[in-house]
Amino acid sequence: MHNEQIELWRHQHTFNIEKKAIERRTLIVVFITFVTMIVEIVFGWLSNSMALFADGWHMGTHAFALGISLLAYIFARKYSKDHRFTFGTWKIEILGAYTSAVVLGIVGLIMVLTSLERIINPLVILYDQALIVAILGLVINLICAGILDFKTDSHEHDHNHGEHKHAHSHPRHDDLNLKSAYLHVLADALTSILAIAALLGAKYFEWNWLDPFMGIVGAALIIRWSISLLKETTGILLELAHEKDARLMAAIKTQIESDGETKICDLHLWKVAQNKYACIVSLVTGNPCAVEEYKSRLDGIQELVHVTIEMNACQ
Repeated sequence: MHNEQIELWRHQHTFNIEKKAIERRTLIVVFITFVTMIVEIVFGWLSNSMALFADGWHMGTHAFALGISLLAYIFARKYSKDHRFTFGTWKIEILGAYTSAVVLGIVGLIMVLTSLERIINPLVILYDQALIVAILGLVINLICAGILDFKTDSHEHDHNHGEHKHAHSHPRHDDLNLKSAYLHVLADALTSILAIAALLGAKYFEWNWLDPFMGIVGAALIIRWSISLLKETTGILLELAHEKDARLMAAIKTQIESDGETKICDLHLWKVAQNKYACIVSLVTGNPCAVEEYKSRLDGIQELVHVTIEMNACQ
């Protein structure tokens, strides 16, 4: 067979979408976060504010985690045409999101331990100085959240295509790497809010216990976010089927078996990019058709970007 003919049948393995704009925004947020981290650590130390000092260090760990998200985008783009990644480089982004989730969980645990230590050994806090920087930190975090522009109102729309009904979801909603970056910024904003509340309570009502208590409350929420993101990313890395996968598999089964003669005996589906899937279908039939016929039955399922059909004839 001529090489030209082989090329006609060769599959495209670059499944992921271009994310240079998101990559650029993430870089800006990393820079802003790093600068703010330095300011908060210095002022938190000088003012003896545990909430502010902790907020600075948390921002430092988040700057590190945001850097991981940024590198994931860079490497995914750089190696997008590398044939060693036989199903594309999207999993690099998921690995980055998973790592960020681990860092987020570690941050939460450190917050708990440090806050408990401050309950046992309280320090005198310089409230006015600490409040100014805490408010500045909150403003910076809100700006960073706006720059990342992660859409939290994730939803899916069902559309009919002939006999098949399938779902579309917006790309940003499914971007777990962007979500991990957004959660780190959100965690920083939360600790800034709690730091402000703790400083005000201690200054005007002498509730000195409020500073470490708020640290524990913030840590609990951050750990919860971390666990949620870990579940999502782990499921993808381990190819664990979820509800949408089950719906897609049911749609594939319906379309392939629509002739009443064909039955699917084995079906594998896995995610290769945001809202994009590859599948292997093994079928049994007493009246075999051309492979192209079975593939054409799946044309309405736009999420499928790589389909392999294995056909077995009944005896």
